[in-house]
Amino acid sequence: MSRQKKKSGGAGGGARGFYIILAVVGLVGIAAIAYALTSGRGATATEPVEVAGIEDARTLVERAEGIVVGSADAPVKLIVFSDFMCPYCGQFALQVKPLLVQNEVAAGHLQLVAYDFPLGGTHRHSFAAARAARCAGDQGRYWEYHDALYARQARWSGRSSTPLNDFEEYAAELGLDRAAFSACLRSDRHAEVVTANIMLGERLGVRGTPTVIVNGRRVERWGYPELSELIKREAGV
Repeated sequence: MSRQKKKSGGAGGGARGFYIILAVVGLVGIAAIAYALTSGRGATATEPVEVAGIEDARTLVERAEGIVVGSADAPVKLIVFSDFMCPYCGQFALQVKPLLVQNEVAAGHLQLVAYDFPLGGTHRHSFAAARAARCAGDQGRYWEYHDALYARQARWSGRSSTPLNDFEEYAAELGLDRAAFSACLRSDRHAEVVTANIMLGERLGVRGTPTVIVNGRRVERWGYPELSELIKREAGV
């Protein structure tokens, strides 16, 4: 597991249970959880920003906008919180997720929901990377870009400054509208969404990445064989 974040917060299964557990861990005063704006509205957002107007669990989940793969009717819901600079998250993204999608999601047993959890600190480019992936998502290419970031993690994560040129290069390689992507990347678009992801993770007690939650229970052994067996048990197949 990657470096731990220093804040605390439970977990959720189906959507209804997700809201209930969030309520249990307590969202009192969540609107008061503030993050400093570091670059001003319109500038390239590289760190969490202030998010207002989140007064209940449902609003927080909606504002976080998890990236969903699979049917809402699937009996098993897997939630994963990841950081684009986390090597173990790269293993999950490139080795485990494709098999889950190919097998369990395709069979209708699993819905996978991905959330961003940039750790900050030495993972200084993770917030911008999360935004970049969502900028690609604006053009319908979130997962392709997500995989490209993890496949090239060793290259861009070591940059001394925010690797905007690298991110734009990956967008071009995927055939995205580079001008539209750059306009999104070099702004604060999706900064509130990614910040809401962090807030959601903190409310659920996420302290490091990847954090994998299956039907409300945190999973420590997230290799594909272990997850596949667990999903089959949960699905009753």
